[in-house]
Amino acid sequence: MRITNLRQIKGVLMHQRGLSLIIVMLILIVVSVLGVGGIQISMMGERGTRNERDMQIAWQGAEAGLIDAEFDIEGLPAASPNKRNSIFKRGDVDLAKFIDNCGDSGQSVGLCALKEIGKPAWLTVDFTDSGTGAKSVQLGTYTGRDFPSGVKGTQPAKPPRYVIEPILDRYGVKSYRTTDPTAGSGPSYVYRVTSMGFGPNGETQGVVQMIYRN
Repeated sequence: MRITNLRQIKGVLMHQRGLSLIIVMLILIVVSVLGVGGIQISMMGERGTRNERDMQIAWQGAEAGLIDAEFDIEGLPAASPNKRNSIFKRGDVDLAKFIDNCGDSGQSVGLCALKEIGKPAWLTVDFTDSGTGAKSVQLGTYTGRDFPSGVKGTQPAKPPRYVIEPILDRYGVKSYRTTDPTAGSGPSYVYRVTSMGFGPNGETQGVVQMIYRN
């Protein structure tokens, strides 16, 4: 009977060892799954934060493009050698410089005739095109201003670009003629400016738009 009891105890111990191994394996599997899940969540959070940062940089670049367009229209800074503010003179706007489907040469680059039907020009322009014949203006082209870009890190991949469309201003004629004696006698226009900025990854893009009256 004693031998039988020892054999039974040994069998029980062997069974318990096998059960313990299974439990330990299950615990390791659960811990591994939780660890992998935690890493994935952390990586997703990091990617989301990086994407948000890149988008903010693109928006800021687009805003800088709008400011440069204002300077372009106003002829600022005064020392810029490529000013074209005479095109935008109140009461004497040079509409010939605003080209159907946007200009791509000379002083007409980025100047788009307003479309009465169909898609507006700003929806048809390829803002990512920065080569010869591009139909949008790169920041600084007519103002001489600089925009740091192209260095890997947190800088934008390239400078922002913009286009300008004239819109007949039916309500500003009297006001500008009384405040600006040098203005011409023609109709008044406001300008729809559309600017695209880029994040550190050129695929990250932000577009902003404004209506500007000079």
